[in-house]
Amino acid sequence: MAGRERVLLVGLVRGRGNRAEAEESIEELTSLAETAGGEVIDAVLQGRRHPDTATFVGKGKAEELAAISEEKEIDLVVLDDDLSPAQAKNLEHLIGRRVIDRSQLILDIFALGARTSVAKAQVELAQIEYTLPRLRRMWEHLSRTGGGIGTRGPGETQLEVDRRRIRRRMFTLKKTLKKVEKDRQVRTARRKDFAKVSLVGYTNTGKSTLFNKLTQARVSTGDRLFETLDATTRMLRLPMNEVVLLSDTVGFIKKIPHSLVASFHATLECVVEADIIVHVADLSYRDYDSQIATVRSVLDEIGAAGKQELLAFNKVDLLQGEEPMTLALRRYEDAIPVSALYGWGADAVKERLLALVFDKKEEVRVSLPPQNGKLLSYIHKYATVLEREMVDGRVSVLVRIERRYMKPLAEYVEPAGSQTGTSN
Repeated sequence: MAGRERVLLVGLVRGRGNRAEAEESIEELTSLAETAGGEVIDAVLQGRRHPDTATFVGKGKAEELAAISEEKEIDLVVLDDDLSPAQAKNLEHLIGRRVIDRSQLILDIFALGARTSVAKAQVELAQIEYTLPRLRRMWEHLSRTGGGIGTRGPGETQLEVDRRRIRRRMFTLKKTLKKVEKDRQVRTARRKDFAKVSLVGYTNTGKSTLFNKLTQARVSTGDRLFETLDATTRMLRLPMNEVVLLSDTVGFIKKIPHSLVASFHATLECVVEADIIVHVADLSYRDYDSQIATVRSVLDEIGAAGKQELLAFNKVDLLQGEEPMTLALRRYEDAIPVSALYGWGADAVKERLLALVFDKKEEVRVSLPPQNGKLLSYIHKYATVLEREMVDGRVSVLVRIERRYMKPLAEYVEPAGSQTGTSN
């Protein structure tokens, strides 16, 4: 396709027995490069126990990459791991082509997909934090003549100017995102009466498609990595008139840049604050185990581990026969098979969510003096009213309420088994 950069991918096999893992990572890197608009021409794996400190792959392999790049007219070389500024500089010098690493590629994809002002600010901040330690490499061409009159001062001066500008921009972006986070916390505080549920999963597992199917929303979906960058929240009505707040957010991936995790703190906050996690996994992917492990690792990294988790195995419509599902459900006994595309299993997800919500709640009957309007308002805000009647001049209310909201009602709870009304 005209205009597309011709890309050479390079990965490292660390020790024996790790080649399959490296090949899988390169396959994912291929998808990333294609998502960014590149055309992958070739991929090379280099076996090393440890990365070379100077060139990551070693000088001999770098020279081999230079020959491949010349022969196949490569425009861009992408390493499957993070490079230090020195390694990137040395590789560019030896290969004679532009060299980037996995983090830089992911940041580029995020920049392409950022549509809202918040997403753009988060991506820009992550890019700046990635770029700042690499500024010297960008300006080193000013001193390649070996110093002397006219070469010493201006480059260093411009470098410092750029650093000051970038730090000012970082301060502005962080201030903007802090305000976004504060506004989101205010909105969340107003909706404390609803349980919060977050959809999480590896990128491109169909989270947004399931979100749309459950809530009738119209979040953008597509067969591409990181289709969703912004958090979207909708009310989801469950059976028995229960309502939860369901949020969809950015997908996870292996080797996710730390700057992205930090910059997307405002977006990922809905995951951290969730009461329940719906973990969407792609059952049609051959190594879904590793994707599940990666998602759980990222949840741990952002402080969202240990929450109640509902595992939804998506894309069952792509399976060949029943054996893959049988094996998966044998290993993940509580998982729910779904097809977000066709809506299969959506009702089962709602039923399971209802059970998890109820697990945090209890039904109690409280007897209140009718003049206590403040407590009645509290009940209507934080509980589901199942019955309400007047008994002996008092308001008798049967409610379903989360245990964490029970304290103000404790002294008004009627003894278990007492029947003041007509409850069945």
